[in-house]
Order: sequence, then C-alpha cells, then structure tokens
Amino acid sequence: MATELTPDALAALRTTHAQDRMAPVLTRAITKNGIEAASFDNQAASRLARTFSVEVPTGKVSNQKHSGRCWEFSLLNTLRHKFATRYHVKDFELSQNYLFFWDKIERANIFYRNVEQTARQPIDDRLVQFLFANPGEDGGQWAMAASLVQKYGVVPASVMPESFNTDNTTAFQASLSRQLRKDGLKLRQLVMNGASEAELQSLEKSMLQTVYRMTAYSFGEPPTSFDLEYRDDEQQYHRTANLTPQQFYQDYFETDLDDYVVVTNSPDKPFNRLYSLPDEDNVIGGKPIEFLNLDMGVLTDVAVQQLQAGETVWFGNDVLRQMDRKTGYLDAHLFETGKLFGTNDHLTKAQRLLTGEGEVSHAMTLTGVDLVADTPTKWKVENSWGEQVGDQGYFVMSQDWFNEYVYEVVVHKHFLAPEFQALLNERAQRLPAWDPLH
Repeated sequence: MATELTPDALAALRTTHAQDRMAPVLTRAITKNGIEAASFDNQAASRLARTFSVEVPTGKVSNQKHSGRCWEFSLLNTLRHKFATRYHVKDFELSQNYLFFWDKIERANIFYRNVEQTARQPIDDRLVQFLFANPGEDGGQWAMAASLVQKYGVVPASVMPESFNTDNTTAFQASLSRQLRKDGLKLRQLVMNGASEAELQSLEKSMLQTVYRMTAYSFGEPPTSFDLEYRDDEQQYHRTANLTPQQFYQDYFETDLDDYVVVTNSPDKPFNRLYSLPDEDNVIGGKPIEFLNLDMGVLTDVAVQQLQAGETVWFGNDVLRQMDRKTGYLDAHLFETGKLFGTNDHLTKAQRLLTGEGEVSHAMTLTGVDLVADTPTKWKVENSWGEQVGDQGYFVMSQDWFNEYVYEVVVHKHFLAPEFQALLNERAQRLPAWDPLH
C-alpha cells in the first residue's frame, strides 16, 4: 500500500534517477522535441509504401472541418463512390449538411422521449447524467446515418452546401445542448407533477419547433425537391427535374442499407453475440444501433472481400492512437514511447476498452488493401479531414494498427459465413449507454 512520500523517499528517487547515464541526453531530446517526435519510428515509411494490390477508384476527399460528423461523412462517402462509378462522375459529393440538419431534429425528439422515460429516476442516475451530458453533440454511429438516409434520402452537396455552423459546430452544439437541458428539466418536473400525455406532447411539439428554428437559422432549411444537374467525366450533361431527396436515393442508388451489418471486435465482451446500444438511437422507429461482435480475423476477411468486390468500407476506429496527421501514417509502432521511457506500457485491446483508454473516436473509409500471399499488410484509408493531411487526404494503415485500433467495419451481410449470419436473427444483448463502443 502506498504511504506518505517522506523527504527520504523523495531523496531516494533523485539518487536512483541520477544513476541513469542516459538521463541527460534523453531529457534534452524529449524536452526539446516532445515525446512523439522523440519516439517516432522513421522506418514506418518503408512499411507504409502507398501501393495497394486491391484499390477502389475514388476522387477528392471531403472535409468535415471543425465538427464531429465523421460517421455521416464516411457513410456518404461509400454512397458517393457508388454513384461516381455508376454514373461516371468522379468527384460527385453528397450533402452532409442535409443529413446533419435532420439528425438534430430527430435527436432532439428522441431526447425528449428518453427524458420522459427516465423522469422518475434521480438526476444523478448514471443514465440520466449521460442523457444530459451533451444532448446536442455531433458524434454518431453508422446505424444513425443509415436511419437518416432511409427516412430522408440524400441530396447533392450543391443543393444544400455547408454553412459556417456546420463547418464549425462548437457554438451551435453549445446552444442546442443548453436548450435541450432546459427542456429536459422542465419535462422531468412535469412528469413528476403528474402531467397528462396530451400535455407532454403539446409541450414537446413546441420545444421541437424551437429546435427546428435554431437549426434552420444555423444550417439553412432542407429542400423538399430539387433539380439534379451534373456533367459526367465525358462532359455529357444530365438533368432530372423536381426530384425529392427520397426519390433521388431510391432512383439513383442501389444500396439497401438493411443488407449491411456492423461487425465489431470488442474483446472486453464475449464474441459471437449480437449487441445493441438503444440509448444512442437517434430516430424513433429507425434503424437500431447493433453490433455483431466477432474475432478480428473475421473483420479483416470481410473487409478484404468487400474491397475485392469493388465497394469501399465504413470503419470505426480510434484514430488518435499511433497516428501522424502530416504523413497520414497509422502504425501500431509509430511512436515507441515505452522504449523511450524504458517501460512496458502496452495494454491489450481488451484492457484499453475496460480502462477507458480505448474507444471508437472516429469513422473513415477503407478504399484499398495490399495483399501479400493473400494476407493484408496495409490498407488505403479515405479520411474526411481535407486534402492538407496525409497524401491528398488519404492515409495508409498497417495491419498491426488495424488489429489494435479498428473496432468496427460495415459490410454486406452476404460476406459473412452462414453461422455468423444466423447470429443476426438472435435478440441483441443491450449494452449500457457508456459502453466503449458508444
């Protein structure tokens, strides 16, 4: 058991450190350059050459700028790649603002429902605290983006372009969260006072109108119809008048999002099971957030298969670990901080999840893989941070990084073996809202 640090104990620490002959030079190197620069592995470049045996043709990367919309960007990337291939429009882009608008409306609506359902629980209950922590947040899951596409369709970026507040969501997120917290507290009090369902619904309708006004002022109002106009790569002009966003998705995209599954590797919990996060769903009646938890080898195999079939892959990961933004390198041994400090600081994937270090912090898109003797060695990654990072916005990821820091891939379920497909019919085990997969 730890005890008080006495003067003798502190002197012993100094004496032992003074015996380290490398201390002076390492202190100079680390204090001058920083921990990451001092521990950077320059040999990473040789491991991460940007050549891939399997590569899906893609165009310019998108840019989420100062926002947490990666989950939405990555899904729209997978859709726009299909549009680009089918209609020969290399750099076609879909509107992220359009989906983001409806996410704010839907997420406010489900927040009100969740607050009502938990109104009789103490305000310091862990779930209640989770609901009120950041109700206007940007972050999300693949299923949340899929729910929005299925309900609202999509529009080209030119029809509803980005606004200042979607490029930089900080102020709007703060304003919306504050409004929702105030609304939530009022709803809790009304429930405790025995308000009728009709009274609650009337108040929620008024509250939702306020959220709609705030969002429309900040993002612009979504179109109900538009004219699709574009020139293909052969400079042929195309125009379809008076499309609704739902018609556009149904007529121009052959993707049934219900055929896709989120395959997860979360070794802190049993494999070969279906899990759900209902407290994070964003659309009442929409697609539930579910994960099929499988061995990492399965995630690797199904991702390779989908790329070989010519389709890019949405994947959830912890991008801030072992990442160099300038080069776009993702390598599990990029920064050897343990060797720098003479320690063994390695935690397993399960340990990182259990202790809170590991989390799904970002979503990107797999667009290629390099197979050597049918074994993947590195992957091509499309990010949504603009063209100024990596190689024109594209990152390169080692297989070691994939194993350690990739937690989810979204693939068509026909790439799964029959025994894994059968698991999709089982009842999902509910995870708490604060599970690391959130």
